Amino acid sequence: MHNNPLNQAFFEPGRNCASVRHADRFSLLIDGADYFRVLREAITRAERTVFILGWDIDSRMKLTPEGSDDGLPDALGDFLHAIAAAKPRLRIYILAWDFAMLYAFEREWLPVYKMGWRTHRRIAFQMDGKHPMGGSQHQKLVVIDDRLAFVGGLDLTRSRWDTTTHAPDDPLRRDANGTPYQPFHDVHSMFDGDAAREIGLLARDRWSRACGRRLAIRAHRVALTQDTWPPSRGVDLDNVEIAISITEPAYENREGVQQIRTQYLDAIARARRSIYIENQYFTSGSIGAALSESLARKDGPDLAIVVPRNQSGWLQEVTMGVLRARLHTLLKDSDRHGRYRLLSPEVPGLGEAIVNVHSKLMIVDDELLIVGSANLNNRSMVLDSECNISIDAGADARIRRAIARMRDTLLAEHLGCEIADIVRERDARGSMNAAIQALQQDRAQHRTLVDLDPQVSKELDQLIPSDALIDPETPIAADELVDQFVPAEKARPLIGRYALLGVLALLGVGLAVLWHWTPLGDYMNVKSLTTFARQIEALPLAPVWIVLAYVAAAVMSMPVTLLIATMGIVFGAWGGVYAFIGTTVAAAITFMIGNWLGRDAVRKLAGARVNRLSERVAKRGIVAVVVLRLLPVAPFAIVNLVAGASHIRMRDFMIGTMLGMGPGIFLTVAFAHQLVSSLRRPTAGSFAVLIGIGAVLIGLSLLLQRFLGNRNEAQAHEHEGAPSDADKPRASDEAERAQRLHERGMPKEADARRPDEVRS
Repeated sequence: MHNNPLNQAFFEPGRNCASVRHADRFSLLIDGADYFRVLREAITRAERTVFILGWDIDSRMKLTPEGSDDGLPDALGDFLHAIAAAKPRLRIYILAWDFAMLYAFEREWLPVYKMGWRTHRRIAFQMDGKHPMGGSQHQKLVVIDDRLAFVGGLDLTRSRWDTTTHAPDDPLRRDANGTPYQPFHDVHSMFDGDAAREIGLLARDRWSRACGRRLAIRAHRVALTQDTWPPSRGVDLDNVEIAISITEPAYENREGVQQIRTQYLDAIARARRSIYIENQYFTSGSIGAALSESLARKDGPDLAIVVPRNQSGWLQEVTMGVLRARLHTLLKDSDRHGRYRLLSPEVPGLGEAIVNVHSKLMIVDDELLIVGSANLNNRSMVLDSECNISIDAGADARIRRAIARMRDTLLAEHLGCEIADIVRERDARGSMNAAIQALQQDRAQHRTLVDLDPQVSKELDQLIPSDALIDPETPIAADELVDQFVPAEKARPLIGRYALLGVLALLGVGLAVLWHWTPLGDYMNVKSLTTFARQIEALPLAPVWIVLAYVAAAVMSMPVTLLIATMGIVFGAWGGVYAFIGTTVAAAITFMIGNWLGRDAVRKLAGARVNRLSERVAKRGIVAVVVLRLLPVAPFAIVNLVAGASHIRMRDFMIGTMLGMGPGIFLTVAFAHQLVSSLRRPTAGSFAVLIGIGAVLIGLSLLLQRFLGNRNEAQAHEHEGAPSDADKPRASDEAERAQRLHERGMPKEADARRPDEVRS
């Protein structure tokens, strides 16, 4: 290791970074065309190992839609398969977040996109679900032979490739179905040496936690025949120290790590002349508070933040977009010296489309470069697994010039000018923001950066809750969230039927033993269920038999999401009807069983944690059931039993079940059916049903939101009076509300809060 004392003065391993390691070469890769091209070239040079970690991975995406002369297939999955087949000593490990779709509630979702991978025996594909509730695997990195690493914001998935021109009509900017998508801007890094080896260790650690087994292979311990650095890509900086910082939530027996947030705060505190930021999201309370304090200083730095003009999608716009607008208002109010700019790139000819800024980059004072996977939102600071790398120039003029050139290259791209223009205007005017303002052009005629001033209507601002729910900094605590909707009350003891409980318990144990230690479990998968469903389809009165088989499976606690996905794969649109009817009937049957057993019996069966909810569900009826259907509290059948024993009215239970699960059932069925169709026959319209379902969900969510709001308001009037202890606000809650009012709606994050209380 070639440690620089000046670097070590800022980088403190164990506090604001995990380690500082040497790299012989470093390059900043700007936009997908640059990254994906050199990544493909580097993978063709791999000899022993390739690790790919991502938030999302799509086997159909093309690394080089412009074409490649290596003679290998275009699609990522086929390309990796061909590489593995051609190199007998090479092993490829692919790790993606084990997303749960709408049914994070039960964490049973089948990773259907895995069907797109051709599983060569030396390609290992693993879903990473080792995260606390609400967290995700968000690191985006590739390591080749432990000698070359790529760390940044780009996943190997659809709709990421673009050139630095971001042309509005680029014919190559299309997804695997041939559908065009809007311009996409991001940055990634590439480096070698000991720093790359450290990323290899990080990838192995993440893999071993996801799989439960360690990997013994170490590529750096064997002699390789060629340099892994892609010959076609130049070096931006050589002989440099690189700090590696991570976010890891507390999970199981591991302590939480918040090095990235600490480093961001340290970087903002040391800034004297300029802070340049590119980020997909801008909602973090702690980062916002630090920037606000910096703007308030008389001798503080310029602050320029480049973000997308609006958040992608309706839901993102009315959630993360609202939080961004609140934070923007806070910074405007703190900007007493005119040093703050919120900007977005504009390209002529895009119309209503935008340049989707997906970067996660910060450059401070020509001295500090930070790039990685962490957004400037709460979940990236505490809740998701993230990886950033950073370089501190200290007093090294060579590194300072390189970092300044990286920032000026990005600004020149956005402003549609030359790097020399940026340097000239900054030198002449004495500040970064003055140079940006001088180079801003007529947006109708030229590519440029435009100022943003996001505003939120009073009605929408009141409707959207605080970032504690939309962009949490801690794992979701189901019991506490239920408390917001379902007040506590004492339950009446009931006589349980312990004989039947014993039979059910023994039956459950027996099924579990058969499921895990006999071939029975091998038959409980989508393939076997699909075959069985098609056999039933051929019978007389098939719809009746299909629903009855579904109900029987659901009542016996077979994973509901697996059943729903099977309905979509086999029966298409009718599968949604079958699944909805079957789910509703199964819920009613298990509800009645719970009601007949009584509370004491269900308490024994379900356990104390789940049964804490049974004391609360009766008071708010439909609202309680909807919340329980949306929360990851317990499996489907257990929730039904608990509800039946809680004395909630069956009418409210059934309405809440249909409202809480109906949209998700039809969405899951449509997703499963359309995904299989697109894998078999990729077409531009293969996701049309999903678009239609999305529109319906928007309408349903608005109606449901209004219904729940009116019901809450009515019940609040009904139960006016002295609050119980459970309803009384805590002192800390009152203080937080006061602080939020003072800061115009922006909460202040605790600096040393463990992620065991109550997000992209």
